[in-house]
Amino acid sequence: MSSSEVLIADLGPGAVGGFTTRAGGVSRGVYESLNLGAGVADEPAAVAVNRRRVSDRFGRPVAFLTQVHSDRVHEVTGPPPAGTVAVAEADALLTARVDVALGVLVADCVPILLAGDGLVAAVHAGRRGLVSGVLTHTLARMAAAGSPAGRAAIGPSICGRCYEVPEAMRAEVAARMPVVAATTSWGTPALDLAAGVRAQLADAGVPEVHHEARCTREDPDLFSYRRDGVTGRFAGVIALEA
Repeated sequence: MSSSEVLIADLGPGAVGGFTTRAGGVSRGVYESLNLGAGVADEPAAVAVNRRRVSDRFGRPVAFLTQVHSDRVHEVTGPPPAGTVAVAEADALLTARVDVALGVLVADCVPILLAGDGLVAAVHAGRRGLVSGVLTHTLARMAAAGSPAGRAAIGPSICGRCYEVPEAMRAEVAARMPVVAATTSWGTPALDLAAGVRAQLADAGVPEVHHEARCTREDPDLFSYRRDGVTGRFAGVIALEA
C-alpha cells in the first residue's frame, strides 16, 4: 500500500494513524479492492491478504473486532495470534502497546482515533453505539488510565445530507443528542453522526480534533452500505509510535 491509499490522520507526536480507502487490495467485484471486513461475503483469502497489507503499512499486526453496535471497550494487551479475525466482540479498542495497531471497520458509521500519552484507542460509532456511549466510555477509560485523549481524528462517514432515517428515529436520537438532528439534501429527516462525535469530544475537553470530512455515500473511493447495499469495509487504524 502506498501512503496515498491511506488518508493520514493528524495525531501529533507519539501516534500514527489513518483511514484506508477502497484502493490497494486484491478483492474483486463489489468488494474491490481493499475490503477489510471479514463479516461480508468476500473471499476470506482476499480479506486476509488485504489485512496483511494494512499491517505491513503500519509495521505491526492490526487487531480488529467483531463489531456489534455496543458501548463495549476492549483492551488489547498484545499482538493477535496469526490468523485471528477478531480479538473481541466490542466496538472500541485501546492499548498501551507499541507492537500492535488497532482497527475499526466502517462503511457509513464513524471511525474515531484517539491518542493520549502512551495510550491510543479506536472507536466504531454508529447510531446505536454513539447514543449508548461507546465514545464517552472510551474517553473515560483513557482518563482513568491517566492518559486522557489529547488528540482525536474523525474519519469519513455518511453525512447529514445523506443519512436518511424515519422521523420517529430522528426524534428519538435528537431527544438525547440534539446536535445530530439533520435534514437530507432532498428534504427528509436525517442524522448527522459526525456532529454528535464532535460534540462529545468537545464535552470531554479533547483539545485537538482533526476531521476527514468525506461522505461515504458521496465518495466512490470509500465503501458505503447506504449507497451500495452489498459492499466492503474500510478501516480507521491507529498505533503508538514505536
